[in-house]
Amino acid sequence: MKYSDMSEIGGIIDILEGRIEKLFNRIQYLEKRSGALQEELNNSAMIISRQSAEIEEVKLQCETLKMTNSLLGSEENKRDTKLKINSLIREIDHCIAQLSD
Repeated sequence: MKYSDMSEIGGIIDILEGRIEKLFNRIQYLEKRSGALQEELNNSAMIISRQSAEIEEVKLQCETLKMTNSLLGSEENKRDTKLKINSLIREIDHCIAQLSD
């Protein structure tokens, strides 16, 4: 083997080592980025969960407000209130009938 062949092999090895080092650096960067994205995803999931709970609470408040308005004489919700009251009366009658048996 000639000296020039050995120097070519050494050059190739140097190039490969450089490429491998770049790959390791890229892997480290991607792992950090992945961790940051995972943290962002977890934070987003917590926000969604909190907002879902808030939405449910607002829906309940809206229903309560509708019921209150109908009891105070709001025309648009009177029918719903009458239906709800009739439903409650039927449930009470059913409970009384079960207790009587």
